[in-house]
Amino acid sequence: MNLPDSKHRLRGRLLTALLFAAGVAAGSADTPTLKDAYQKHFPVGVAVNRSIVSGTPSFRRSAELVSSDRALTQTQFNQITAENDMKWQLIHPREGADGYDFGPADAFVSFGLGNRMEIVGHTLVWHSQTPNWVFAGTNPPPVVTNAPPVAAAGTNALGTNRVGRGPGPAFGGGFGRYDGPRASREELLQRMRDHIHTVVGRYKGKVKVWDVVNEALSDGATTNVLRSSLWSEIIGPDFVAKAFQFAHEADPDAILRYNDYGLENPVKRRKLATLIRELQAQKVPVHAIGSQAHLNVATSFETMDQALTEMKTLGLPIHITELDVNSAQGGQRGTGADVAANAATTQGGLVSDADRKLADAYAGVFRAFVKHRDCVKLVTFWGVNDAVSWRANGSPLLFDGNNHPKPAFESVVGVGTADPPKLP
Repeated sequence: MNLPDSKHRLRGRLLTALLFAAGVAAGSADTPTLKDAYQKHFPVGVAVNRSIVSGTPSFRRSAELVSSDRALTQTQFNQITAENDMKWQLIHPREGADGYDFGPADAFVSFGLGNRMEIVGHTLVWHSQTPNWVFAGTNPPPVVTNAPPVAAAGTNALGTNRVGRGPGPAFGGGFGRYDGPRASREELLQRMRDHIHTVVGRYKGKVKVWDVVNEALSDGATTNVLRSSLWSEIIGPDFVAKAFQFAHEADPDAILRYNDYGLENPVKRRKLATLIRELQAQKVPVHAIGSQAHLNVATSFETMDQALTEMKTLGLPIHITELDVNSAQGGQRGTGADVAANAATTQGGLVSDADRKLADAYAGVFRAFVKHRDCVKLVTFWGVNDAVSWRANGSPLLFDGNNHPKPAFESVVGVGTADPPKLP
């Protein structure tokens, strides 16, 4: 039976997009791949979703588009991070040793190994996307009052942030924070240890880098270093050190990093420095700083250069872990990592001359990465293309929804292949 003309045209466009993307992915003498352009500097990675790993279509992407996404991933990048499938909510949804669901994470690791990619595990301890059972127990929750939080003494004073990142209600931080009876400090530490030993141990020697603790710093002008989360409230501020200790026990050879957003902000950087220096003083095995780099088109070379200059004084390698650049009119002053907030602020259309501004912003931040290549050891984009990005309305990546390269792709490749690199 013949398809209607509209379906013929749609199928034709999908096939054209697939062939075009395959050509870009393969690279050419004139336009090398991202991983080739930066082979002398650092690996270039990408966060992948379950459809890309498995090659199966989803409600957002047809089989043809998923095949295109997969081809682009395999040929443009040499490192991968699981966007969701290693978070506690998905890999360990139910209590106990029988409560794990390793299938998607196993497939992710196999995909990386099969394509000779470096593999990052994301993430072990986070205030969001953690199931309620992790924090549940028999101890009554504290009495809620309207009194303002009091900063605890010492560098790890608790913060007040209560927003998280990730879908679904009633998880341990963020949307629908769990307020039921709580575990004791000892119970929660044991659950943390068991989880980290099991997950890190399963992938020992395969996953070489782990986001051990994610987004523990407080936001805003508060003097508190750590955000208020169930981890910090039940265990205390040493939950960060304990998580790194357990991860190091599980795999002494893995690179363990602390990961956070908004480190382009001087106030947040000062809190990062306080936390890292305290961990170093305690000889906690923290091996790298993960800077998410959820940026905006207004982000300049100078801003990123200053951020990297200050972070490198901590003496640790820097990994750019979740890079994207918002082109929407809204949210141009934000660098946060909350899903709901980003969805709300990336509405209302793109900034004027968005393609050029995106290309200029990416060129500037990559010039900064190359300038600091002595400490920048990994750069990971948070998504393969605009269509699968958590900031999709902001058109934040180098490839559009059909995997066509945007001008920003050419500008990034140009910085990487410049000889000598294009620096100020």
